Amino acid sequence: MSYTPQNLAELDLLMLFKSPSGLEGVKIHKTADESMIAAARQLYQDGFITQVDGGYLTPLGIQAAEHAHSLYDMLNAGGNK
Repeated sequence: MSYTPQNLAELDLLMLFKSPSGLEGVKIHKTADESMIAAARQLYQDGFITQVDGGYLTPLGIQAAEHAHSLYDMLNAGGNK
């Protein structure tokens, strides 16, 4: 099993939330890359973010963003990258 390009775009979008606390929002503009627009749409439909173009993290989104940030930190630990 591996991540799809759509999954990776969704993870990238979740990483835009610098603090997974849900206190910071993001805005995906109409001129953004189509994969990011599609990722925002999908995350909104799945209940991770509050607006189709970003907004704030929902409780589910907070949990997902925390996991995304943790995985990123684990993969990049040790200064090997």
